[in-house]
Amino acid sequence: MSTRQLLHLLRPLTRALVKHPKYLLITLLAGALWYGYEVSIARPAMSYMGLPQATSQPANHSWSHVLRNQGFMLGYSEKLANPLWVTYKVGEKRYASGKRPSGFSADWRSLSHIRHEDYTGSGYDRGHMAPNYLIASRYGRSAQLETFLMTNITPQKPTLNQKSWQRLEEVIADDFSQWHGEFWVVTGPIFSTQPKTLKNSRVAIPDAFYKILMKPGSSDHPPKALAFIFPQNAKPNASLLNFVTTIDEVEQRTGLDFFHQLQDDLENRIEGSATPEAWRLEEVAQRPSRY
Repeated sequence: MSTRQLLHLLRPLTRALVKHPKYLLITLLAGALWYGYEVSIARPAMSYMGLPQATSQPANHSWSHVLRNQGFMLGYSEKLANPLWVTYKVGEKRYASGKRPSGFSADWRSLSHIRHEDYTGSGYDRGHMAPNYLIASRYGRSAQLETFLMTNITPQKPTLNQKSWQRLEEVIADDFSQWHGEFWVVTGPIFSTQPKTLKNSRVAIPDAFYKILMKPGSSDHPPKALAFIFPQNAKPNASLLNFVTTIDEVEQRTGLDFFHQLQDDLENRIEGSATPEAWRLEEVAQRPSRY
């Protein structure tokens, strides 16, 4: 839907509100209550130590807004027609994974209104950021279907999406979940300053993708993190250890600040270190892909 079409649909509502000021007051009050709930309660409950903050390019000039779904939340860039970040909590499996839908759906909340067909013939897969299997098995069928909204999708080369990226998603959903209990994931694309776009579409093509895992600390155990960067041309059967990096590196390449509510000394220590051994990554780093 174009901006002009949206304004046309809203015109009768606008006239009614102007004609009846009390309805305008009620609408403004309802909007304020909803926004207060979103910012103070709903969004903090679905993120760890604050939502990622855009601090530099390319993130801070991307015209992004937050979209909250069942089981995951994301910051969507209307300029890049991509999610900048997607976050979700990994807990115990509670549901059977349902059948994949036949296609992907445009998200009415996005002005870009990217459709399934915008990727057709592009040579790129429609890459999930919040994974189909993990979200389905933790949050149920309706949450699974929301992972097929195009606001959760970004262009990935098939050899990445179906190989190395899939291997890591499976390790996170199965092995890490069993070994480490509940933890958080933040994931998304990495763009150059002037990214190319899909053929006949305004969807920007990422250079690479990041994934950050964060296990909150307790009285007995300090927090631990693990970060990855996968280039589009990642070798399908390469060890997952090859893609380990630091959160600092992800922040530098994305222009995002993660976990900014952590105490500064703790944040600096966690985000500047790479400790795959704390996650037992070496035990599953060479596992073959499913496809």
